[in-house]
Amino acid sequence: MTAKLKWRPETYDRFRGLRLRPARDLLAQVPDLPDGPVVDLGCGTGVMAPALARLGRPLIGVDNSAEMVAEAVGYDAVEQIDIADWQADVPAALIYSNAALQWLEGHNTLLPRLAGMLAQDGVLAVQMPRQEAAPSHRFLRDIAARMFPDRFAVDTSPRVRPAVDYAELLAPLGDVEAWETDYIQLLPSVTEGHPVRHFTQGAAMLPYVQAMTEEERAEFVAAYDAALSAAYPRRADGAVFFPFRRCFFVLRRD
Repeated sequence: MTAKLKWRPETYDRFRGLRLRPARDLLAQVPDLPDGPVVDLGCGTGVMAPALARLGRPLIGVDNSAEMVAEAVGYDAVEQIDIADWQADVPAALIYSNAALQWLEGHNTLLPRLAGMLAQDGVLAVQMPRQEAAPSHRFLRDIAARMFPDRFAVDTSPRVRPAVDYAELLAPLGDVEAWETDYIQLLPSVTEGHPVRHFTQGAAMLPYVQAMTEEERAEFVAAYDAALSAAYPRRADGAVFFPFRRCFFVLRRD
């Protein structure tokens, strides 16, 4: 799925502050590192590059989006490749992935494979949205399947599992901590549509709208905005509180 998506960095970065908070919360839990490079897996435009560079290691960015990689700065090297196909050249001190691995299937094999690329005492640090059951993401699936049943089917098996599942998966490989956090995000008023849609159109909406014609997209967005208005009522100033759940885990490899 990710290889086919056309990302718009300016849309994704519109809520940079809200997206950076969990990224920084993840980095704050990374322990001391052994020798080796730091890999920013799913680096996007490089919003975390300055913070990761302060670890004082060679910094490598990895992303499969040509649009994102074209704007990525702050790295010693950037590789445009799908995460599922990426292979470390040398054992990594840290593989850090913020809001990227939720796009990939097969976590039971993917995560142990990534952990196998770490140096001794190296760290795998991951954050993924776990928002599939929330109205913001459920409406996308349901409306798309209702309006275009020949194109979209409702996925009843969320790709991101509870944090405890990742702790169980990674525990045989080293010391692991896993947790979930609900971020209560305040989205500002917008002049067109619903504030939550302006957030999700930077990422979660992409697989749907990019498979539609312009006319279909307008119909879909109108239905989605209407559903969001009922689930996320606006405050008097037009802003909206938008709870967003995220799953974290940090593994130090034995």
